[in-house]
Order: sequence, then C-alpha cells, then structure tokens
Amino acid sequence: MKNISIIDIAKDTIRLESEAIQNLAQLIDDNFEKAVKFILNSKGRVIVTGIGKSANIGTKIVATLNSTGTPAVFMHAADAIHGDLGNVLEDDVVICISKSGNTPEIKVLVPLIKNYGNKIIAITGNIDSFLGKNSDFPLNTFVEKEACPNNLAPTTSTTAQLVMGDALAVCLLELRGFTSSDFAKYHPGGALGKRLYLRVSDLVEKNEAPKVAKTDSIAKVIIEISEKRLGVTAVVENDKIIGIITDGDIRRMLSKTTKIDAFVASDIMGNKAKTIHSDAMAVEALDILENNSISQLLVVDDNNNYAGVVHLHDLIKEGIF
Repeated sequence: MKNISIIDIAKDTIRLESEAIQNLAQLIDDNFEKAVKFILNSKGRVIVTGIGKSANIGTKIVATLNSTGTPAVFMHAADAIHGDLGNVLEDDVVICISKSGNTPEIKVLVPLIKNYGNKIIAITGNIDSFLGKNSDFPLNTFVEKEACPNNLAPTTSTTAQLVMGDALAVCLLELRGFTSSDFAKYHPGGALGKRLYLRVSDLVEKNEAPKVAKTDSIAKVIIEISEKRLGVTAVVENDKIIGIITDGDIRRMLSKTTKIDAFVASDIMGNKAKTIHSDAMAVEALDILENNSISQLLVVDDNNNYAGVVHLHDLIKEGIF
C-alpha cells in the first residue's frame, strides 16, 4: 500500500468539491430563473427523477422541496419506464437529474414525458447531451473532475447536483414568503419542531405552581419549595407576583442564621422576578434563562396573574436546550 496521508486525501476531496460549487455559481443563467418561476406558478407538483447516484440525490431534493412548501415526489427513472410514469399528472413539472444526460433510461423517459406535455427541468453536467437538448430548462452542473482518483465514482458531480437542488428550493422558499411558522407545520416532530411551535403554556401545565403569601413563615416557604420540586416559589398577593424565593435564597439565609422563626417570606424574597407570558414560545424562555444565568421563570397569563413556573429542566426534557 502506498504511503499516503489520509488527511491529505480528505482535504483534497473537500477542496475539489468546494471548487466545483464555487464554479457552479458561474453557471447559473436565465434558465435557472425561468425554471424557478415556472415551478412557482405551476398548479402541479414537482416530480424528481434520475438513476444511480443521481437518483439518491433526487430523493434528498424531494425531501427539501416538501419541507419548504413545494410539493414534490420522487420517481426512479428505471421504474418510470416500467409503470411508474403514471405518477406524472397533467400539471406536474419534472426535474430530471443526470450527469451525462445520455443514459439509456433517460433517453427513453424524456420523450415520454414530453409527449404528455409536461415541462422538463434538466440538472445535468452536459447541457449538450440528449437530456440537455430536450429539456425546457437545462441547468448546468458541469464539473472538471470527480474527487475519485480514477475520475469515476460520482462525488463532485453529485455534490453539484445537490447544491443546484438546494438553490432551487431556497429560491422557491423565499418567493413563497415561507416563514418559520410555515416550517413548523412541516416539522412538528423532534427538537426542531418543538423550537418552532412549543409554547410556555405547554410546559407550565405539566408543573405545579408553587406560591406563598408575603407573611407566610420560612418553614412554609421551605415546605412549598420542597413539595413542588421546582427549586422556587412565587410570592403572590391577589394573584399577582410580588416576589420570588429560590432554594438558593433559603441556603443563603441559613448560612447566616438558623433562627427561621424570626422571618417571613417578604424578608428574604427577591422583588425583581423574571417573568414570561404563558403564550410565549418555549425557545424565548430558554433565551431569558440563558441570558440571565437562571434556572426558573415565573409565568403570567393574559391578566398578568401568576400562572406557574417553567424550569430549565422542562426545556432539556423536550430537547430544546
């Protein structure tokens, strides 16, 4: 085996692919803009097709389009000419991906799609190929060479295809005015979705709402904090928050004196409690907790009444932190 550096090979691969992506920006032309506008104004879906490694790239492009507001379906080119062509409906737009643009399946498939009257967007490394010449919007993804030392395994070329697909998706996203709220509709699961739709009220309803009056004894304060297990209690008067006591406040008091009978809640409470509205996004609560280096926030409702506590552990449990 040759004395080669694994790190050097990795760096060369990354360099070659990054140079290909840089060059791709120079290949964007009017056809790209026309393709985006055609998809945007289309009443149908985007059908993405390809074969081999291009097919794998196609499935990712479909996933990106679907998640950003453009309905898309993947159709393998080989399966298309054996029955799956029925997936293509009248108003659909077809994106066909092929490095050479001259594979046998593509040569059979393209005329069939054109006979149906559907427009074809080609993502190809050879715009002079059969696919490039017979498409309505040829998008050039030419690369000088593959990262593979034999210039055979699709590497740089598939990276270019993927980036071109991302460029299409992002343009469509922006033109549609796709917002983070829209994004949340398509990503309701996992930590990402929760960051976009989970509200403080969703967390508070699972917790106790520890509270004491300003004249309550320190013993009662300790019991309230211990029983509710949130490390804090609100000091409330007429349902309004007038202060906050944390387990840290209790420890600091006990480090100075053990004669707790001489004190009441108002003697040790802090009167500048950090609060958040119950309708606020959970991620907003996280920002306040992080920016103030605290673990709990008191929550208020529409009437500014005390509604409960949101704890850093709640956000960790939901995967937001």
